Amino acid sequence: MPQDTFDRFRLTGRTALVTGARREIGRAIALALAGAGARLAIHHAGTTEETADADTVVREIEQAGGTARAFGQDFALDDSGHRLAAAVTAWSPVDILVLNASIELPEAYQAITRERFDKQVSVNLRSPLELLQALVPPMGARGWGRVVTIGSVQQVRPHPQMMVYAGTKAAQLNWSWNLARQFGGRGVTVNNLAPGAILTARNRTQMATEGEALVQRIPAGRLGKPDDLAGAALLLCSDAGAYINGVDLYVDGGRSIA
Repeated sequence: MPQDTFDRFRLTGRTALVTGARREIGRAIALALAGAGARLAIHHAGTTEETADADTVVREIEQAGGTARAFGQDFALDDSGHRLAAAVTAWSPVDILVLNASIELPEAYQAITRERFDKQVSVNLRSPLELLQALVPPMGARGWGRVVTIGSVQQVRPHPQMMVYAGTKAAQLNWSWNLARQFGGRGVTVNNLAPGAILTARNRTQMATEGEALVQRIPAGRLGKPDDLAGAALLLCSDAGAYINGVDLYVDGGRSIA
């Protein structure tokens, strides 16, 4: 019998940690990986609202016959990446790491304060680095692993009001290339998945005023949805994407070429 075309997309027996997975893009990716058979560690920042949202995602996965657990950790706090890695690893060794959690604090570059700069760097870079330090070497030792960083069109088209956020996304892309070269020979792939204009709660107000003009610059003719990221993430996290390494994959409706 020929191999089922979809066998290489299946993640049965794998454990995935998706940061910032309580809603929107993180949730969509987590549900896709769970649907392919992975156990899911659902990370959230630990507030009452985020805890409730994460628990809802866990229930959704369990009701579909999957396995999931929520883990709260505020990435703005010291050593939070190491703490999260330890907690999840005690539950199950991590095979797939999706670095989705981030914050953006829009403001003119002259107005950037040390406090707001440090918070964005802590959440978007320092804590993710700690997760990479803790989780990627064991993947290499086991001979299989997937890392997907969630970037942004801001990497190359920075908004004037998002200087720090855009800079952290550019740095994250550089890290994905760096690690792809270091671990590619050990069965670990590291790729960056860059959303374009995705309609989420975080940018809904902005899109209400800028969305119509932005759509005119998107060849697909519409804003993206969180679910639009799911298929690309599943490819990069599975054996189907085993020979994709060090890629910066845009999911942007063609905006990057317009």
